[in-house]
Amino acid sequence: MKHKAIFLDRDGTLIVDAGYPNDPEQVQLIPGAAEALLTFVNAGYLLVVISNQSGIGRGKIKPDEAQRVHQRFVELFERQGIHFSGVYYCPHAPEENCNCRKPATGLIEQAVMELDIDVKHSWMIGDKLSDVQTGLNTGMKSILFRNHPSNKEKEIQPDFQSDEWQPIVDYILNHEEVRI
Repeated sequence: MKHKAIFLDRDGTLIVDAGYPNDPEQVQLIPGAAEALLTFVNAGYLLVVISNQSGIGRGKIKPDEAQRVHQRFVELFERQGIHFSGVYYCPHAPEENCNCRKPATGLIEQAVMELDIDVKHSWMIGDKLSDVQTGLNTGMKSILFRNHPSNKEKEIQPDFQSDEWQPIVDYILNHEEVRI
């Protein structure tokens, strides 16, 4: 039986968006994120992070700095009892036209294969329209976290949007489809 999953953007969704973080001390959890993720785990979801990290490809962050930021990110969530089933990063600059930079689906396809995930029973949550588009491109339902004013006028429509975690948790748990 395939797994259902919550795919999550990292910066601006799980941790405060610090631009191009190169120092582990910049990593701060977004309020409510840890509690939301624990609820999803208890509801049987795998947690998978899918994140563009173009600062590496643009030369704004060194790979070792990105690794230390990642370690701090994982450590802070582990202290809250949260383990990610997978964490996938796209290190490329936008002009490299790779297949892993959101809204491209390469990282999600990789996670689906490696973790045996059913995208029809999975969700994508992120703070940018590219996150929403990634979910749509893979057949998942999508949630926009932190509805930025500029996002209101776009044609890409998430299934739900909120600037807080609890309404997102409630929406997903109330819109789960029964598996056959």
